[in-house]
Amino acid sequence: MKILAFDTAMQSCSVALTEDSRLLAEVNLVNTETHSRHLAGLIRDVCRLARTELSDIDGYAVTRGPGSFTGLRIGISTAIGLAQASGKPIAGVSTLHVLAAQVAVPSQLVCPMIDARRGEVYVSLYRCARHHLISKQPEQVLMPNDAIKAIGEPCIFVGSGATLYSREISNLLGESASITSEMNNSIRAATVASLAHKRLSSGETDDIMQFTPTYLRKSDAEINNSNGKRLPLDRPAQQAS
Repeated sequence: MKILAFDTAMQSCSVALTEDSRLLAEVNLVNTETHSRHLAGLIRDVCRLARTELSDIDGYAVTRGPGSFTGLRIGISTAIGLAQASGKPIAGVSTLHVLAAQVAVPSQLVCPMIDARRGEVYVSLYRCARHHLISKQPEQVLMPNDAIKAIGEPCIFVGSGATLYSREISNLLGESASITSEMNNSIRAATVASLAHKRLSSGETDDIMQFTPTYLRKSDAEINNSNGKRLPLDRPAQQAS
């Protein structure tokens, strides 16, 4: 099964093409420009490198959040458009699950944390058992200390939130906390494809008409609108959060 996967949930933009468990091509880009400027080009580049046409794709995989509100909409709308045009299935994958999968080791607790702005993090807990990641805590948006203090055993921390709040993590957990390199904070589309492969292969796919991002909280724009405030015309309607 050939899967075209991509991630636009945070600052990095990643596209990969896999066939079963084999990576055919992957391109990763990190910059401050909107992903809408690069995603279509990266998809073309990956297909060219893998010598594959879009008509050869059997399914699509995309991160569904949490992450940047604008970034998630770009990735998901692109995935839905491709799936609708081709009649091929789509599978969404949690950004937190992907981050955990990229650093997981057997039996070790993993805490993926993404900076959610406003002094909060998107967070969850996973444990690797028998080569599978098992969710040990629902995805939440919390203050960093609230996310950390409930952890009472050695734990690997990964993600932009782990880097940003590394001092708080170390102060609360000491040597039982292991904070990964910042290089692990970027989501790889190859991991997205790997996690989506089982669902796509078994027919456990997402309904295109019902597919929506996992935000976990309201955007700044929604909060401002609910408070009766108008956003400046030159400000993006949704900030990365």
